[in-house]
Amino acid sequence: MFRMTITPTLLGKAEVLEGMQDHPAIRAILAWKPEALQDAKFDRGELTLTIAPEEIRAACFTVQTTGYNFFEDLTAVDWHPATPRFQLSYHLLSHPYKERIRLRVMLDDADPSVDSITPVWPAANFYEREVFDLFGIRFHEHPDLRRILMPDDWEGYPLRKDYPVEGYR
Repeated sequence: MFRMTITPTLLGKAEVLEGMQDHPAIRAILAWKPEALQDAKFDRGELTLTIAPEEIRAACFTVQTTGYNFFEDLTAVDWHPATPRFQLSYHLLSHPYKERIRLRVMLDDADPSVDSITPVWPAANFYEREVFDLFGIRFHEHPDLRRILMPDDWEGYPLRKDYPVEGYR
């Protein structure tokens, strides 16, 4: 399969985007704010766009206006001990284009937080609460950021790779 990577230093070069410059999501993000797009990969028929953490809400709004009208889900990955440690993956669907894209955000361990996308897609509410509950990633301006699966008095975040197997004692 075809695989393409765009690095921040290559964003302005047409040869890197050859064959992809007409993709509606890439075109919209580059027209809106090229520096928000940190990386792009097309692999196994799926497009993944890595977005700067401080721009995720605006990037979601931008791709929503281009036809990616359905928020499927949000998940997180802990890449401990790598840096950046956390990866958020937002899966979006376009009914008009009949395709999916993934917006990816990488977060450092020092401050694992990002803006909530619930103003763009209210359905993200419970997914963000789940990621907060299990990974400890905070979502700024979330309407009700509290635990959803673990008891309120639970200590720690059980899906972090450095969480003790038997929990804290």
